[in-house]
Parts: sequence; C-alpha cells; structure tokens
Amino acid sequence: MSRTKVKVATTLAGGKKPATRGPAAKKAPAKAAPKKTAAKKPAKASVAPPRTPARKAAAKPIPDARGSSPEVLSQMRELEKQLDRLIEEASRPDLAALDREGDEEDADADLEPARAPAPAPSPAPAAAPPPPPSIPFARPSGPLPSFASSASAPASVPSTETTVFDTARDLLSTDFYLRKWGRLAMRNRSEEVDDFGYDPIYDDKVRPALDFLYTRYFRVEATGVASVPSQGRCLLVANHSGTVPLDGVMIKTALRREHEAARHVRWLTEDFIYHFPYLGGAMNRLGAVRACQENAERLLAQDELVAVFPEGVKGIGKLFAQRYRLQRFGRGGFIKLALRTNTPIVPLAVVGAEETNPLLFRIEHLAKLVGLPYVPVTPTFPLLGPAGLLPAPTKWRMRFGEPLDLSSYGPDAADDDLLVGKLAERVRATIQGMLDHEIGTRKSVFFG
Repeated sequence: MSRTKVKVATTLAGGKKPATRGPAAKKAPAKAAPKKTAAKKPAKASVAPPRTPARKAAAKPIPDARGSSPEVLSQMRELEKQLDRLIEEASRPDLAALDREGDEEDADADLEPARAPAPAPSPAPAAAPPPPPSIPFARPSGPLPSFASSASAPASVPSTETTVFDTARDLLSTDFYLRKWGRLAMRNRSEEVDDFGYDPIYDDKVRPALDFLYTRYFRVEATGVASVPSQGRCLLVANHSGTVPLDGVMIKTALRREHEAARHVRWLTEDFIYHFPYLGGAMNRLGAVRACQENAERLLAQDELVAVFPEGVKGIGKLFAQRYRLQRFGRGGFIKLALRTNTPIVPLAVVGAEETNPLLFRIEHLAKLVGLPYVPVTPTFPLLGPAGLLPAPTKWRMRFGEPLDLSSYGPDAADDDLLVGKLAERVRATIQGMLDHEIGTRKSVFFG
C-alpha cells in the first residue's frame, strides 16, 4: 500500500521521485488538497506546514510534456497534424501559380530564341526587380487568399502584353501624336532625300502640275538655254519679280524641259517663304534652298546648277510702277561666291512675272504680326482673300545670256571690294539690257 502511494506521488511530481522516504513522503499525497486551498487564499499561506520537495513538484501549474498524460500528448500531436495540413493546403495555390508562371516563361524563351535564356525560377530570385515573395513555410494565422493575390501580382510585370492602361497612357502622351504626324508627313517622301530636303518622289508627283503651268498657263518661251553648261557647277543670276515668287520653279522647269542635259536647278529663296504653312516645305522638297553663302558653297562644291536672285526681297517688293527696274544687287555676294569657287556666271532675264500679281501698295507696319517683310495690296488681294493671290495667266519669256568666266581673277579677288562691285554692276547691266530688249519686243502682256 505504501508503494502505491509513492508511485502516485512520483507521477504528480513530473516523473521525479521524492528526495526523502519517510513519514513526510507518505503524508504528501494526503496534503495535496490543502495546497489548492492555499493557492486560492494567499493570506493563509503563512500558517501552512513547510513544503517538502514532493509538494513543490505537485504545485507546478503546467506540467512538462514529458510528464503529461497520454491523452494530452495525443491531442497535441493531432493539433500539430491539423496545422501542418492547413499550411500545406494554403500553399498549394501559390505553388501552382509559380509553376504556371515558370511554364509561361519557358514558352516565351522557346518562342524568342534571340533572348538570353531565363534562369530557372527560384522561390526568391535576387536579380529580378521586384523579387517575388518567397513561399512562407510557417506563417501566422490570417486570410491566406490575400497573400496569394499579392504573390501573383509581381509575376505579371515581365509580361509583354499591352493592357488598356498602357494604351491610354500612350494616347495621352505627346510622343504618340508626334509619331503619327511624323508618319503622315513622311508617307510620300523618298528615302533618298538630300541634305537640303530635295525629294525626288515628290518632284515626280508635282511635275505634271509644273508642266501645266509652264506650257499652258504661263506659256513660257526660253531662249539661249544652250549657254548653260551640260555638266559642272554654274551660277544662274536672274532678276526677281512677282508678289508670289514663282520664277524659281519656272526656271527649274525650263531647264528640265529645254536643256539637252535636262539639268536640275537648285535655287536660293528668302527666309520668309518658310513662314508660310505648306509653301516653304513644298518649295524645299522641289529643290529650293534657304539663301546663305554656306548653302550656296556646299551646292557648288557638289557641281550643282544654282540660281540666285541678288535683288532679294526688294525685287519681289517692287511696286507696279517700278516693274523691270533692277534694284541694287546687294554687296556683290554672288560675285564673291563665284570667285571663291571658280564658277562661271550665266545672266538670266525673266519677263512676265511682274504682271502676275501687280503690287499697288505695301503695308509694312503689320508685317511683324504675320512674320512677313510686308503685306501686299494687289487689285485682287486682300479683296478676294487667299484667292486674290492666284497669279494672272501672263505670257512669260526667259532669256539666258552668255556665260561670264571669272577664273582669271583667282579666289583671292573675292577680298577686293572694288573689283567685286564692278563685276556685280557689270552683271546687273547685262540683265537690265536683256530685260529692256524683251519688253521692247513684247506686244501684249497676256499674248506676248
């Protein structure tokens, strides 16, 4: 009977045997009940008898797992199994999503062999920005679907599919419209556009309209075209006339149709032409070049046929009462150009352009508002609006003079202002004489 009491005391003490085998040890199980009463009423703890090691062992509130009963241990193991089962079931969708993403990346790598093969997917790749979250093997309790959605979101970043938001962002950006307008502007352009903007495809498309103006509308008559050399650089010096300067286009058409070598002419135009919408771009694509010494030297260095108008804006701004009276030829810039590049000069007189838009008045104080040197007033403009700028169907005449060779002076002569002035006045007098001759032989402005 005493052995049975010792075993019971050992079980309650967590597997530890009492240190003393005496009367105190035998009485320990009988005084276990007053121990609970002493715990509930701490005020009477002072009168309780001294505790033995057996009583101290029995007073522990949470026994160790090694001393727990089999029922408690089995319940703990069952709870651990249920917790492991829940974690495993919750992590299956994440693993399946990662497997699908890995399969998609492999498929993309197979379809695009040019790309470098992507590394094998890992739970937490360090190189991919941003790194996908690693799969938690022990996570706190909480709503698992939210983690699954957050884990699948970064995986969609490397996808190349265009979304609605990408399309809207592209439409709202200014680059989208710049690209569209650029494609529309270049839809009919050639891939062989030169440094100055000449477009041979556009020139071929506009050629029928230019031929109509040359043969039917203005009925141009060109004489002395043989004076223009068939090859090599040459400088055509002509009078400038007409409120709407069409003389450069007609000179270009005359040499293409009448010259035996069908030479292509590049003519220099004023800056204000490029302030008009469409007009400046169209003239540039036909062969016009902005007037400056540098552009002219580059063209002559390429053995081009260049036409210049030394009168400049003063030539097209002459009033109708001053028609066919040449203005001052500037400072002789075309003479310096011919001397430096050793280029022959061919004088050219154009008759008929002055009457296309007779200039009655010039409004200069409004010119700065529209970016023009002056606002023209003709019999039809601005009375008829833009239609008033249509040229009248006058009869045109072109006369090419004998070439003037300046090679004997040498390039250093371009620095001699006195010589340059004399040569410029010589060319101006030659063109004025040809104009007077053509006007004297003309019987009608419209019928020649």
